[in-house]
Amino acid sequence: MTDTDRRSVGEKTGFQLGSGPGRVLVWFYGVFTVAAASRAIVQMILDFGRAPLAYVLSALAALVYGFITYSLVRGGEKARRTALVCCAAELAGVLIVGTWTLVEPSAFADATVWSYLGRDYLFIPVILPVTGMIWLRRAKNA
Repeated sequence: MTDTDRRSVGEKTGFQLGSGPGRVLVWFYGVFTVAAASRAIVQMILDFGRAPLAYVLSALAALVYGFITYSLVRGGEKARRTALVCCAAELAGVLIVGTWTLVEPSAFADATVWSYLGRDYLFIPVILPVTGMIWLRRAKNA
């Protein structure tokens, strides 16, 4: 399927993943991509040996955020399904890492984007994937 065909399919349904409230999701995911990637890069360059697990998890979060951003902008059914799977993986990561840092705070020498369920980021990391999944499920029915 070409880009023109994808646009035609989107035009027929009148629904685009990155339109309306989806634009807010694209914005948030874009900001979180930059924030998580910047944090991970700086931490890895300055002091990787201090907390390698935390820094790698922040880099992983940045990759997930970036892929979801790309999928929302790209649009189409395949991108919607892929973004839905990534949002579910993101939520699982936030819940696992967040719970782990709550139960055993000493497990990480430094915080990750997902530590304490995203407390350092106003808990947006735990809210964002839920919101994303709701939007992506709505997109399926549109």
